[in-house]
Amino acid sequence: MNNLLKGKKGIIFGALNDKSIAWQVALKCHEQGAEFVLTNAPIAMRMGEINKLAETCGNAQIVPCDVSKNEDMENLISKSMEILGGKIDFILHSVGMSMNIRKGKAYTDLDYKFHHDTLDISAISFHRLLQTCYNMDAMNDWGSIIALSYIAAQRVFPDYNEMADAKSLLESYARSFGYHYGKRNKVRINTISQSPTPTTAGSGVKGFGDFYDYASALSPLGNASAEACAEYCLMMFSDFSRLVTMQNLFHDGGFSNTGFSYDVFKLMENRD
Repeated sequence: MNNLLKGKKGIIFGALNDKSIAWQVALKCHEQGAEFVLTNAPIAMRMGEINKLAETCGNAQIVPCDVSKNEDMENLISKSMEILGGKIDFILHSVGMSMNIRKGKAYTDLDYKFHHDTLDISAISFHRLLQTCYNMDAMNDWGSIIALSYIAAQRVFPDYNEMADAKSLLESYARSFGYHYGKRNKVRINTISQSPTPTTAGSGVKGFGDFYDYASALSPLGNASAEACAEYCLMMFSDFSRLVTMQNLFHDGGFSNTGFSYDVFKLMENRD
C-alpha cells in the first residue's frame, strides 16, 4: 500500500541512529507520504546521526528538545506547527534513559536523584508532551500519539531495573490522558510494547544478548524487529486504527502470551 499517511503531519522523537525504532519509523513515514519534524535531546543529537536521517527524509527539519523542560516542549510544539503549516496528526514518543542502569546501580540500591531523572525523562515527559499538545490545541481531531513501552511494565525482568517503573507510569498516562483527549478531540493515545530490540539503548541492558535469544525462542513468531515495529506504528498513525485508544499493544511475536516452548530448552541444551 502506498501513501498510507499522505497529507499527515507529525513529530518523531528519539531517532539516534539506524538501529533506533524511531529512525525506522521516520523512514517508513517518509515512504508513505507523511511530513514530520524530527526531535531529540541536544546531547543525543550531537552523539547521533540525525542530520543524515533528516536529509534522507526529504530534508525534514530538526528541533532540539530537552523533554524534561516545559519551555522546550512548548517550543517544539509551536515550531513544529509553524514548520508543518498547521496542526499535528501523529506523534511518536520514543524516549528512555536510566542513569542508575548506566552507573551499574542495582534496583535494590537506587540513587533517588537518578531515579527521579529516569522517571522524568522516560515517563513524565510523555505526560508533559500530551499536556502541552492539549493546552496548545496542537492535534488535529482523530490524531494518533504512540509511546514505546516494554512488557517489564507488567512482569518482572530484574535487569530491566527502574525502567520497569518508568514504563508502568508511561502506560498509565496513555490510559488516563487517552480518556480526556479522546473525549475532547477524538485523539487516540496508545503504547506499543515491543520485543527486545538491539537498539543502542536496549543493548545496554545487562544480559541483553542472552535474553534476546530467549525471547526469540519463546515467541512463536520470533522477535519483532525495529522495522516491523515501525510498520505497526504506521498502522496506528493511519486512519485504519481510528477507534483504538488507551491500549497497551503487544508487538512481540506472541512472547507476552506464551508460557512454554521446547525451543527454549533446545537453546539451553545447545549452550550447555
